[in-house]
Amino acid sequence: MNTLSIHEIEKLISKINSENDPIFLELKEDSRKGVQTLLNRWYKQKELEKRSIKQYEKMSYHEIKARQMGYHFIAGIDEVGRGPLAGPVVSAAVILPKNHYILGLNDSKKLTVNKRNQLYKQIIDEAVSVGIGIVTAKEIDEINILQATKKSMLTALQNLQVQPDFLLIDAVQLDSIYPESSIVKGDMNSVSIAAASIVAKVTRDQLMNDYEVQYPGYAFQEHKGYGTKKHLDAISELGPCPIHRTSFAPIKSLFKERD
Repeated sequence: MNTLSIHEIEKLISKINSENDPIFLELKEDSRKGVQTLLNRWYKQKELEKRSIKQYEKMSYHEIKARQMGYHFIAGIDEVGRGPLAGPVVSAAVILPKNHYILGLNDSKKLTVNKRNQLYKQIIDEAVSVGIGIVTAKEIDEINILQATKKSMLTALQNLQVQPDFLLIDAVQLDSIYPESSIVKGDMNSVSIAAASIVAKVTRDQLMNDYEVQYPGYAFQEHKGYGTKKHLDAISELGPCPIHRTSFAPIKSLFKERD
């Protein structure tokens, strides 16, 4: 083992899952500082994985409870975009596999962009089914944000390729044809809702990036339509664009001034 380079040992360690592995035991006898650094890093990574598994199991409480009640396809539902001055409200519905871990799931707002994108890809690849619902700013103005949120959630449900038999929803009562449970701070307390929040967030962020190309000058790619100073300054300078919500202040007052 002493003939292997640190780089070669790093690749070797990445494939080891147990500290009782004969190769791992042999490496523990290697006195090179680089090898010991790699071993310490391995221990830290395994400890992080243990904590992630424990957190995942804690956040699976509602899914486990639903399965104990006899349900099999449990859809977590969440939305993104209720508060912005511009852009759509986007919801996602996600059915996760039973006895399967997607480690690191959490409220999408608590994740870095890179981690969120990584989990998004994993969710899309490994979920039983994913559905997305989008309601435009124009329709938000017509039916109000609460009704638009519910409509986007129902659309996400309809776009699932696998029919759910139970719903876990983040703080909203949908009153759909399916039995449901509304959970306060669901994206922090349910793996299914957390997965839905990530899918909805990444989907909406990409839409807002695209809108910056279509309507340049508002920095939609930065603030995603929320009322930051930079966004408000752009509205003052350029006026509202077609994806601004005319029923939201201060956009509403600008339109009144024009009447």
